[in-house]
Amino acid sequence: MATISLKQVQKTYEKNIVALETTDLEIHDGEFFVLLGPSGCGKSTTLRLIAGLEQPDQGQIQIGDKIVNTIEPKDRNIAMVFQNYALYPHMNVYDNMAFGLKMRNISKSEIEKKITAVSNTLGLADVLKRKPKALSGGQRQRVALGRAIVRDPDIFLFDEPLSNLDAQLRTDMRKELSLLYQRLKTTMVYVTHDQIEAMTLATRICIMNKGIIQQIGTPLEIYRNPINTFVASFIGTPPMNLIAGEFYENHFCCANLKLPLPKTWLDPSVHHKATLGIRPEQFKLHFNSIPLSQHEATLEGNVVLVERLGHEQLVYVNAAQFHFIAKISSDDEISNHQQVAFRFNIEQIHFFDEQQQTIAKFT
Repeated sequence: MATISLKQVQKTYEKNIVALETTDLEIHDGEFFVLLGPSGCGKSTTLRLIAGLEQPDQGQIQIGDKIVNTIEPKDRNIAMVFQNYALYPHMNVYDNMAFGLKMRNISKSEIEKKITAVSNTLGLADVLKRKPKALSGGQRQRVALGRAIVRDPDIFLFDEPLSNLDAQLRTDMRKELSLLYQRLKTTMVYVTHDQIEAMTLATRICIMNKGIIQQIGTPLEIYRNPINTFVASFIGTPPMNLIAGEFYENHFCCANLKLPLPKTWLDPSVHHKATLGIRPEQFKLHFNSIPLSQHEATLEGNVVLVERLGHEQLVYVNAAQFHFIAKISSDDEISNHQQVAFRFNIEQIHFFDEQQQTIAKFT
């Protein structure tokens, strides 16, 4: 079993910088678990605590059935892949991949067998005699992966391994990592600030901010049901539109926007502030000739900018007291400074309270 459990784990650095607030976390056996968040949110600290490269100030870290707080990193049967590859420049690819096995006194025949199998899988068979300086960025990252795989660890730890690659290589390596996970089915913990990597790779995502876990769930759960405005604005490209307003007499009101709410959902006498959340892709161009359904509403504004991305376009709109972004088909003709109306389904919108926590989603 390669489950990982953090119980009441906390980490503070010098000058009382809290990297990780008191945290409970369970990572299941055989899942691809992604720690996602902005720089300084505590995700790399969490990974380093699991690896044993940092010691917690308090709490318990367990891998499988062992508490590992006092166990050295080399004895935790983990393999870590870093952002900077961490390859030995004076060694060729074969020796880089073999080094850890030699330190464990694995026989030469077994080492050759492992490296042959892994290098064929990762497309490195033709470069085994080359040194890292003669490799591309993608090849170096595959060598770092291969060095981890040949160890046959219980857990793989990835610390932003694709950050140094260009856009096309990142796409290619995401695919390679997904295929690798499908083959190995080994527990993988992956740190990134890139939501696309998280959404495409993870079986579950843990979103962090300021050393605190915000939400854990599958990619679709988090995308469809963000727990607060931070998660809502962090997941999605472009992020969710957040519009401040208030509830009044079974309506959400903000400037020229007045949305009806179900009569049983809210006491008409209650006035309180809230934030409306609408995903950009939920907007559709509205034409007066097409009647709205009972579940639809409209939002109007003046087009500030149109970004054409091929099959779709992003439309930036000024709607009096707020701005919003719509993601629509490139087949829709639209231009700067045009007055437009968008329709959207009120069953797909979100509301957040004054503490920025979700309070409703119509389903």
